[in-house]
Amino acid sequence: MSIAGNLAAIKSSIPENVTLVVVTKTHPIDKIMEVYNAGHKIFGENKVQEMVDKHEQLPEDIEWHLIGHLQTNKVKYIAPFVSLIHSVDSLKLLQEINKQAAKNNRIIKCLLQVYIANEETKFGKDFDEVEAILSSKEFEQLKNIKIVGLMGMATNTENKEQIKNEFHSLKVFYNKHNQFSILSMGMSSDFAIAIDEGSTMVRIGSLIFGERNYQSN
Repeated sequence: MSIAGNLAAIKSSIPENVTLVVVTKTHPIDKIMEVYNAGHKIFGENKVQEMVDKHEQLPEDIEWHLIGHLQTNKVKYIAPFVSLIHSVDSLKLLQEINKQAAKNNRIIKCLLQVYIANEETKFGKDFDEVEAILSSKEFEQLKNIKIVGLMGMATNTENKEQIKNEFHSLKVFYNKHNQFSILSMGMSSDFAIAIDEGSTMVRIGSLIFGERNYQSN
């Protein structure tokens, strides 16, 4: 099936209230344009430099989401245009995003990344640490960021019950915070489970583009 056909199939399989972020990492401009020309304009990138390069080459009305781990020294490169940062995992990072957003006269929307997986390679804060950030005086001083929700990544496992339980734990925590509007859970391998557990935003790449080419573009 074509990229446009894959995109249509995915969109038909998710509810209208769930936002699809098409993950474009390592995929070339011409492939991304196939998605764009099919009418989709919300894209997610893992790496800052790749996002900056693609932002410069692709149409201006694309909504760019940074979904990978973000280092504080790279925030300045995406601050002028990023629509949503999924992977905020520290107060220090929030403070830098706030600083760079202010320089660009923007309020940048962010998700706090919560650690729900049983994997050391995953990033994020636990529930208590997220609460501590949200209730801190330092957080109250940040006027150029807006926390609009939470993001979590389940363990990379074939155990669907474990994945379900991890997503469920994040949904329960999300429900305690009425100010949040986005719960970003689910990727190509587990988005159906994530939606069943209440995800409002899924991040899908390989089911649309096919398996990634890990060589540089």
